[in-house]
Amino acid sequence: MTLTGEDLARMTGLETMRAVAAGELPPPTIALLLGMAPVEVDEGLAVFEMTPDERMMNPIGSVHGGIAATLLDSCMGCAVHTTLEPGQGYTTAQLNLHYLRAMQPGMGKVRATGTVVHRGRRQSTAEGKLYDAEGRLIAHGTTTCLIL
Repeated sequence: MTLTGEDLARMTGLETMRAVAAGELPPPTIALLLGMAPVEVDEGLAVFEMTPDERMMNPIGSVHGGIAATLLDSCMGCAVHTTLEPGQGYTTAQLNLHYLRAMQPGMGKVRATGTVVHRGRRQSTAEGKLYDAEGRLIAHGTTTCLIL
């Protein structure tokens, strides 16, 4: 099924996110760049997975913290996206993260879960958690998104 621009304009955020997860819409280019993909999407929820690798390393030998930040920003923002009506947009206004352990190349898939905490008319807040393949918490955070 090929979706047109007119189809997209009539879709809710949840419908759009489900279409991306099902492969009916192409993923955002940042997802392609990092190899992250949605594995679960529902109202107020977005779960992403990716496998950190050596392309993402910082000078001290671990995966750059910006990768975790991007993954958490994405899953929390997409959780907010699932609450949007047709024609609405959003943007991140604030992002707060707490790093607990480093990601390393070769550690396997990591999973980031974003959940909406509050959805108002003009802003939404969400929380996110990033886990390694063994279920250990790598980082967690919150976001405030403006509804456009």
